[in-house]
Amino acid sequence: MKTLCLTILALSASAFAQNNTVVRWRQIVGVITAPGVDSPVGGVPDASGNPTNPIHSGTLPWTTKGGRAFVNLTTGEGAFDVEGLVLNGGSATGTAGPITSVVGTLVCNPGAANQTVVDTPAADLTTSGNAELSFKLMNVPSSCGSPLFLIRIPQAGLRWIAAGAILSTNSMSH
Repeated sequence: MKTLCLTILALSASAFAQNNTVVRWRQIVGVITAPGVDSPVGGVPDASGNPTNPIHSGTLPWTTKGGRAFVNLTTGEGAFDVEGLVLNGGSATGTAGPITSVVGTLVCNPGAANQTVVDTPAADLTTSGNAELSFKLMNVPSSCGSPLFLIRIPQAGLRWIAAGAILSTNSMSH
């Protein structure tokens, strides 16, 4: 965690050198869904207005002890960490179960025709549900309205199991 904090400080400091918008999620929370129930987010509307290609949720409840994420929307630099991301129900309760890695996902303009989904590389997830990653996203759109940050599992078709909460945005210029 100390390495992540130093990385976040270094990336934040470099952001002051130019005009940037940084979005921060001060908490990471698990998806709370009943077993076998999908709770999708986003999805681009088709000609009839129905969402296509939504981001599906994991079909079991997950919980976290904590975490945070940030993304500089101008440079694509960012980081996330999550602590205690574990299943909450069933025989694997209190563990990450078979999940061994997670991906951070920035969703820009969720549910709109110009929805954009940008994934980080995978980060190892410990059996106790801890993961951290510093990254540089490519192809962040110049307009990223209502940004979401999701934690997804590559082992299960990139279903989301946690999300950033308590969003704040800072425009920095110096």
